[in-house]
Amino acid sequence: MNAVDLHPFISQTLASEPDIVVKVENLSKVYKLYDSPKDRFKEAVNPFRKKYHRDFYALQDVRFDVGKGETVGIIGRNGSGKSTLLKIITGVLTPTSGTSVVKGRVSALLELGAGFNPELTGRENIYFSGMVMGYSRTEIHSKLNGIMTFADIGDFMDQPVKTYSSGMYMRLAFAVAAHVEADVLLIDETLAVGDAAFVQKCMRFLREFQERGTLLFVSHDPGAVINLCQRAIWLDHGKVREIGMAKDVCEAYLDAIFAAQQGPHDARLAGTAAGANKGDKSQGSPRPSKTGSFQEAKIEVFPFDPSGKGFGKGGAQIVEVKLLSETGEALSWTSGGELVTLIIRAQVSQDIHGAIVGFYVKDRLGQNLFGQNTYGRGHREPIIAKAGQVIETRFSFYMPLLPGGDYSVCAAIAEGTIVQHVQRHWMHDAFIFRVHSNDIRYGLMGIPMESIHVGVQ
Repeated sequence: MNAVDLHPFISQTLASEPDIVVKVENLSKVYKLYDSPKDRFKEAVNPFRKKYHRDFYALQDVRFDVGKGETVGIIGRNGSGKSTLLKIITGVLTPTSGTSVVKGRVSALLELGAGFNPELTGRENIYFSGMVMGYSRTEIHSKLNGIMTFADIGDFMDQPVKTYSSGMYMRLAFAVAAHVEADVLLIDETLAVGDAAFVQKCMRFLREFQERGTLLFVSHDPGAVINLCQRAIWLDHGKVREIGMAKDVCEAYLDAIFAAQQGPHDARLAGTAAGANKGDKSQGSPRPSKTGSFQEAKIEVFPFDPSGKGFGKGGAQIVEVKLLSETGEALSWTSGGELVTLIIRAQVSQDIHGAIVGFYVKDRLGQNLFGQNTYGRGHREPIIAKAGQVIETRFSFYMPLLPGGDYSVCAAIAEGTIVQHVQRHWMHDAFIFRVHSNDIRYGLMGIPMESIHVGVQ
């Protein structure tokens, strides 16, 4: 954990770009790897400067900008250079070449163990960390109660932090970082530690911080990046592989993860950019709801897009995804609270033993709102299909109440089990539906209320 006020000359570097608060240019970090300790010694004393090492690039020619008030995710597999990048930005590490400059006060939550003295108590470490950050003892004292309340570790506050569990340690670290009043906050996977209540407390703080500051969030979890960030940077073996909207970058990252685990995908399943399923025009007319009120029928369903982006090993291909009404009609309009059936049809081109068919409904940011699959849902025996057959799966559910905006249905067919399977075909956006409702909803989605009764006694 580290926080600093940057020297004036660093701020002057960004003076010509007032909306940029983090600027990384041609950044590289190289480590020397030796096969044995004696090789290090031989290289040090060799009069001809003979090399006994090989260079390992933790980062290579990384460059990007982060705007004021922006939340940017840094995603990648373990060892891709994410943590190294944050350490350089905070000044914990020195780059081999290139520059990294930040405008404003920086607070960082790095990996567990960074920043605290294990021999000091939690209370003493609060003062210690605060003074490292440039606060006076009086200023730290004014924040002490807030930090202790946020951390909520009770009597352990006066015990050496070397006795803390990983969760307690991170509670205290996050509490200190949350009270620094920083301009830029850097977080490295810390939300993976702690119970559900504390994680929710951290998320509330991050949401509040996003309204006033700039956030860099490191993770290898695409869902967390999509949930928090507007843009994402994908690091792969120390290099920037892609920068763009969080949803697009995370989908590309997910494709690469599956390819690395299961081998190259079938290029025929990759599809093209799904866009909005070319859904600019209304398909049909709004159908009446159960109450006959047009006001309630405000979900516009666009047709299946067979060219939607996807990936998979092949052997089966999703050829149709559609939504049916309770009476079996194909829907172009529906409403929240109605019973609908989602049909997924997959053409099988090779024998499959143990098919799993499933779906997710995602919002415009790519966050998974709800979904289901066939594994274990009444199918105790493996679903078997021969080459040339079609697997048709029907999911019936009540459409939830959703805020206005665009949503997509992701459909997939795999073979195996939930724990170990081969992805045959995954379609990111099989079709789009658009919620036109202006009604107020609370949360990401609501549930249809059978009734609401208030009694005063």
